[in-house]
Amino acid sequence: MIALHNGLSRSQRQKASKARNLVDPANLREFVGELSNTEAIELYYDWQTWARPNQFIPPGDLWTIWLILAGRGWGKTRCGAEFVRYHVENGLAGRVALIAEDAGDARDVMIEGESGILAISHPKCKPVFVPSKRRIEWPNGAIATIYSDNDPETLRGPQHDLAWVDELAKFRNVEDMWSNLMFGLRLGQKPRVCITTTPKPIPIVRKLIDDDRVFLTTGTTHENFNNLAPTFRDEIVSQYEGTRLGRQELYAEVIDPEDY
Repeated sequence: MIALHNGLSRSQRQKASKARNLVDPANLREFVGELSNTEAIELYYDWQTWARPNQFIPPGDLWTIWLILAGRGWGKTRCGAEFVRYHVENGLAGRVALIAEDAGDARDVMIEGESGILAISHPKCKPVFVPSKRRIEWPNGAIATIYSDNDPETLRGPQHDLAWVDELAKFRNVEDMWSNLMFGLRLGQKPRVCITTTPKPIPIVRKLIDDDRVFLTTGTTHENFNNLAPTFRDEIVSQYEGTRLGRQELYAEVIDPEDY
């Protein structure tokens, strides 16, 4: 991932990555304490430092759709938000579609959530949410508009060069939504889509998995245990380990309907 802001040197980023991976959090606090305020801010917003390898945007030009099938708490929302941030801040996208099951989910999770676009955006290029226009606007002129699966016809007409679709497997009008999105994804040199979802065995998920244009990333809840509440790990996860629901929601398995 190309970093727009360069407040940290390469050696500083390497040291930060090593400190992050040490068991004792005091090592990271010690490292951060040695940074200037500017360097600390750069480190905080440097996704390249904090992300796990399978959370980076896929390399190369042979894919159009990045499908992230991962368990609860894996970090899907952060990946989607960083996907949008990267393309907008680097001038690779100017008209973005944000699609959720309903407008409330788009606002509460994709835009204003703990790992949403507003929270992860660098102060130098932080967008503004304009609810009356159902969109967010960046200082460089880029715009991201909210769309809802509840009204897939609103995607008929608008053009985009980037899209983030969150929790696709929950959608009820998924075929109409998807076809309208694809017809409008016609701006720029390389329009792309990121899909973040916990899987369900629905036809479009199976179709995307087999699509040559799709780069598939999978992951389990356990990969992000260090960033999850202890009660979630100890009570919720342990309760569903070994169950069919746990295989789907924690391990992101696409389970055949006959297995239910």
